[in-house]
Amino acid sequence: MANDKKMVEDITSMEEDFAKWYTDICKKAELVEYTSVKGCMVIRPYGYAIWENIQRILDKMFKDTGHENVCMPMFIPESLLQKEKDHVEGFAPEVAWVTHGGSERLEERLCVRPTSETLFCEHYANIIQSHRDLPKLYNQWVSVVRWEKTTRPFLRSREFLWQEGHTIHATAEEAIIETEKMLNVYADFCERYLAIPVVKGKKTESDKFAGAVSTYAIEALMHDGKALQAGTSHYFGDGFAKAFGIQYQSKENKLEYPHQTSWGMTTRLIGAIIMTHGDNNGLVLPPDVAPIQAVIIPVAQHKPGVLEKAAELKASLEAAGIRVKLDDSNNSAGWKYSEYEMKGVPVRIEVGPRDIENNQCVIVTRHNREKSFVSLDGLADTVKEKLTEVREGIYNKALENRENRTYACTTMDEITKALDEKGDGFIKAMWCGDEECEDKVKEETGVGSRCIPLVQENLSETCVCCGKKAQYMVYWGKAY
Repeated sequence: MANDKKMVEDITSMEEDFAKWYTDICKKAELVEYTSVKGCMVIRPYGYAIWENIQRILDKMFKDTGHENVCMPMFIPESLLQKEKDHVEGFAPEVAWVTHGGSERLEERLCVRPTSETLFCEHYANIIQSHRDLPKLYNQWVSVVRWEKTTRPFLRSREFLWQEGHTIHATAEEAIIETEKMLNVYADFCERYLAIPVVKGKKTESDKFAGAVSTYAIEALMHDGKALQAGTSHYFGDGFAKAFGIQYQSKENKLEYPHQTSWGMTTRLIGAIIMTHGDNNGLVLPPDVAPIQAVIIPVAQHKPGVLEKAAELKASLEAAGIRVKLDDSNNSAGWKYSEYEMKGVPVRIEVGPRDIENNQCVIVTRHNREKSFVSLDGLADTVKEKLTEVREGIYNKALENRENRTYACTTMDEITKALDEKGDGFIKAMWCGDEECEDKVKEETGVGSRCIPLVQENLSETCVCCGKKAQYMVYWGKAY
């Protein structure tokens, strides 16, 4: 066939060069393309469709928990950004500034939104007067700009897409409940819909969000043993409220400062999907966010009745709510197999003249490439069962990888030995809570603190670094 020369090329194996493997998949699965703006990317239709499915599911989860969508401006006046000292210092190195409007120099610089706490605070100050105005449970879907020095598609780019939730409450107790609730929403989303097992935990003081009282995160382990922060939820206390003069009249007729939260997930989740589930044949997509859940490949499609039967199957699957594609192009069947394996389509359906005679088709599941002959009767139900198999299969494989790459250590030497002999992964080790020890562990072993897990274990009575009494068990690791 004329188009066979476009047969999917081999990608670099992850064992040979994991970073190159990742970039190859991003490009060859047609997720992204580079642009003339350094550090920015075009998210191509297939990549954006994955994000749309992520957005659709998360948006429903947010609304089911009482949140409403809003949209704040892209620009933040410098004076507004300066109102919360710790916050602005934390973001200063990554801020992009607008200095001119048309040909005229602006009287005040405008920051291109790196995050929107200050904008929400300004808005809250205008609309909140009474306890009856609380709580406000808001979320927005926008892009933000952070001037990263080192970029990689989805994982770090100078502009990226995300959702940022911002809520404000009458009491600290309500805000803390919200912070923890949204952490659980994120964990549930990753495990149920992305098939990525995560560790829920609290960030150390040195690693928390700028301006936050406390930061919680979910941490996932990638195939190569490096950690990826997949979502964060922050409790701000009343610090922002005091900085921005937000007060409300309580039921007791007293002026009080409200308490705030924020929480976010980004397009780096697509990078997490690639690095958790992908293999040397390309993407392996979780069925819930796959743009195409099943692809139908007609075999010997030039023969009578093949395309008609394929179209009939497509219609029946669509009627059952399955996202399905029929590839009736002139490319060879072999080319199509490689193409949809590269794109990570969970289920492939092959149907030809002999299959039609026998009222059957061949189903291939992407994650393990297993083939099975199934009846055309009740095919939609069979495909749904196969999609469940794929989700469970890739989750269990990711969990096994995490368990095999999680090492409990009680000394610095044990950490070094585990990493040298077994490769990168999560290190579980005790910590005294002293920032000097946290820094020393990273300096001497190369692994930084990822989180203090909500589910604690007592591996030892003493800190892995200094030998003093331990306060917490911490997950440590190298990270993206």
